[in-house]
Amino acid sequence: MKPNISPKLKRRQFLLQAAMSSSSILGINICSKSGLAQTPALITSDKNRPSIPYGVASGDINSNSAVIWSRSDSYGRLRNSQMIIEYATNENFRNSRRIIGQVASENTDFTARTYLNNLPPGQDIFYKVTFQDLADTNVYSAPVMGHLKTAPQGKGKDIFFAWSGDTAGQGWGINPEWGGMKIYESIRKLNPDFFIHSGDYIYADNPIKSEVILDDGRIWKNITTEEKSKVAETLKEFRGNYIYNLLDENVRRFNAQVPQLVQWDDHEVRNNWYPGQILDDDRYKIKDVDLLASRAKQAFLEYTPIRFDSKDPKRIYRNFNYGESLEIFMLDERSYRGKNSPNNQTVLSAETAFLGNSQLRWLKSQLKKSKATWKIIASDMPIGLIIRDGETNFENAANGDEKPLGRELEFAELFRFIKQNNIKNVVWLTADVHYAAAHYYDPNKAQFTDFKPFWEFVAGPLNAGNFGPALLDNTFGPEVRFKTASIDIKLNQPPSSGLQFFGTVKIDGKTEVLTVSLHNLEGNKIYSVDLQPEV
Repeated sequence: MKPNISPKLKRRQFLLQAAMSSSSILGINICSKSGLAQTPALITSDKNRPSIPYGVASGDINSNSAVIWSRSDSYGRLRNSQMIIEYATNENFRNSRRIIGQVASENTDFTARTYLNNLPPGQDIFYKVTFQDLADTNVYSAPVMGHLKTAPQGKGKDIFFAWSGDTAGQGWGINPEWGGMKIYESIRKLNPDFFIHSGDYIYADNPIKSEVILDDGRIWKNITTEEKSKVAETLKEFRGNYIYNLLDENVRRFNAQVPQLVQWDDHEVRNNWYPGQILDDDRYKIKDVDLLASRAKQAFLEYTPIRFDSKDPKRIYRNFNYGESLEIFMLDERSYRGKNSPNNQTVLSAETAFLGNSQLRWLKSQLKKSKATWKIIASDMPIGLIIRDGETNFENAANGDEKPLGRELEFAELFRFIKQNNIKNVVWLTADVHYAAAHYYDPNKAQFTDFKPFWEFVAGPLNAGNFGPALLDNTFGPEVRFKTASIDIKLNQPPSSGLQFFGTVKIDGKTEVLTVSLHNLEGNKIYSVDLQPEV
């Protein structure tokens, strides 16, 4: 089935649907003609039925499947409810299908997900989420609508997606007077097929104050919540960080329209964390980072539209086929690393782990097997930018030395493998450093030369302070072709300064030319480059 709705009409209807979702969080009841057929015509008062205050989201899409996420709320009462999805390939829901999803219970903080399978490839999918009260099965929530687009099969179809990272950092939260997290709306208006969130999905270690006095005397006013008033330590506090971002109407509108591929970095737990770390931070009563990370990952998995691996439910590195032109590899550079150190070891070991042995083997195997023209590696940290952790230790692989040492040894092994196996058209996307940049890695300018040249693109933040520029490490020969950061720009300015960035990637269906663009807060293009596919 093919939808017979124009793109302009589709966008207009989604603005209405997003307004409905936004109203529900304020307790406003908006009726819809297109409710589920099974929903009773007469529904009891809002106090006696489930609600969907935080909207819907989709993710982990491919050509025939997707994940649908939402959260039920019963006005503070602990009542289980059944997630129900109706979906179709048209906005009128003709010939729709209905599927029963997960039960939203206290164990998952009343979040739930449903896997849609056997979807048609390259197709717009429209869906409605409803929750049925399991204590009174005649009572349903009002439906909330969403949209996704499945990956195409074969070649000949244009692909367009976006990426960025770093949401609600450095105390810059939701400011309704300014318009909230406005960059999400800028991305949504471009109508990408999907969005890669490159980590720092939340800032669990950055409390949000109600007011921040700016340099010019004006006041930045944040929405505040109890869970965002301190660093997150309890499971409730980690969950509350995700709920906080969902209070923003731009985020909810975005989630309803654009599927996501998500990964985590450090601030989902705590700045610069690594497994086994014991904190020396007076803000924390819990000093064991492994305990904090366990709670943080549970909240991350509950509140993002991610598909669980049946063999390893907590594994978040994964890959997605998006037709013959594109495959995406989502890394986890946090869960398997060794401790942050001076990063100058001369041989690979547990101390130098960044991806870790299992993930590195998986990545090499999947890259070698990939039939896609373009291989996008989504990394939660940049490769050649120096990021320190204190005076002597390093947070990422780059260490400022010339030959590969420490964590750089894993990258040297990976880059050598890509060259030896003639794996073509590998591009890296990342965020983390709170500015936008384009880097070209050239073996002719590197200290380690046994690799194929490649590009790395950086974009962020989404709603956080600006930083940079970071110093370059010349081990793999990075050359800065573009950057937004400068030593003359004041650091950690509010989002209203405009120093918020995201990137987009377009693959031409006919030529397979890959165009990477970097955009500012308003969505305006500030840099672009066309990459010809190697054949």
